[in-house]
Amino acid sequence: MSGSTAARLFDPSSIRQFRFLSRRFDAARSAVVLEYALDDQVRFVEEIVFPGAVAPTGVAGREALARALEALHLAAGVSYYKAAAPPQIQVESGALSPSAAQFFGDLYLHGLGEFAYRNQLDLADRLRFPSGSGEQRAVELDLPRRTAVPIGGGKDSVVTLEALRSSGEPMVLFSVGDFEPIRATAERAGIRRLVVERRISPRLLELNQAGALNGHVPVSAVIAFILVTAAVLYGFDSAALSNEGSADEPELVWKGRPINHEYSKGLIFEQAADRLMSEELLAGFRYFSFLRPLSELSIAARFAELAAYHPIFRSCNAAFRLAPAGRAREWCGQCPKCRFVFLILAPFVARARLVELFGADLLSETAQSEGYAELLGFADHRPFECVGGERDSLAALALIVKRPEWQGAAILERFRPHLPADAAGARRLVREAMTPSDVHRVPERLHPALSRLLATSMDDRERSLATLGTP
Repeated sequence: MSGSTAARLFDPSSIRQFRFLSRRFDAARSAVVLEYALDDQVRFVEEIVFPGAVAPTGVAGREALARALEALHLAAGVSYYKAAAPPQIQVESGALSPSAAQFFGDLYLHGLGEFAYRNQLDLADRLRFPSGSGEQRAVELDLPRRTAVPIGGGKDSVVTLEALRSSGEPMVLFSVGDFEPIRATAERAGIRRLVVERRISPRLLELNQAGALNGHVPVSAVIAFILVTAAVLYGFDSAALSNEGSADEPELVWKGRPINHEYSKGLIFEQAADRLMSEELLAGFRYFSFLRPLSELSIAARFAELAAYHPIFRSCNAAFRLAPAGRAREWCGQCPKCRFVFLILAPFVARARLVELFGADLLSETAQSEGYAELLGFADHRPFECVGGERDSLAALALIVKRPEWQGAAILERFRPHLPADAAGARRLVREAMTPSDVHRVPERLHPALSRLLATSMDDRERSLATLGTP
């Protein structure tokens, strides 16, 4: 089956098996090559390029790379499995341990939750990864103390990198792709960045145009295992993500299961991934989120102090489209991310400056009302996007509702009746939103840096509460 004529005949329901065929490291091109198939009909080849990387030569290094590639092969396969979501999974490249089979089954089931909901597919009985009889112990590899900080061009990773910089932690920035906001952030930070390129199989893009099943996949889970592979190839011993507490909040419950767009940014995934990595792949490697104790509102307060990044950061998906010609250089102003980021920065950045940065006053546009209703909890469910919880949005509105500079803003006026009418209620809402959690998995060596960040965040909270008047 090949060519556009054959592609037009693709029927997802005809596929019975998703096959993991092979993986290898192509030393000549510093590239990982991953192969998959749907039955015998469709073959996919993905490449992930690690520029300048050289495969380790020692016994431990070679074994560590082999383990990392095995896990990366399984994680990246989620992009291709979803094309047909067949009822059987076959791993032809080697047996999985029982715990690894469980981990990847959970990843596919929950990471594809939104995809399943939108396509009305129950994947629970389909996602069974075959396993062998025994566990495997992680490889002991001498890695230098260095923390990789993945950056995505948005505010959260900026807060992480600046907190670690101030603590003196040896670090390197990391990204999959070289999008303009990411590049600009790294240049402004002045810290070395590792740039990995993921090349999705063109065959998948063809099928997406020809009737294949499509939808959201847990990309951050794929990046997690790209990070483990990069740790072996480049040399670092931890990865500090920038996922915050509300990443655990599902958008809805369907067929008795929570559907969470951000599953692979949540604590449950983080715990399971870190356990698999440190126990079966690379001993001593740590995968964690540095910002887990904080809310989006607290992160916004911190980011507001980092003015050098304000003109260059972007969270809008329009800046990260696959086709370079379609990438926007400015905020689109029409998506959930634009609305949310504008709102949570409003208490901490002057209105005129915020409008200048976004190119529009999103809280003054009546047409944005329904979008804000979703963010504030007055719709069927929150947007399927990487946005904070309803509490963050409501608290942000509560902080600006009586400020003179925001009076008359259409969104504020529409939702004013839903906000606490008295200062005590507003203070309670803001305190709940801006009080750090004690739930995190930050390694002990970074506890001093985290403690300083949390102390500063508490100061931000008290200043915010002070703007609401006395209790």
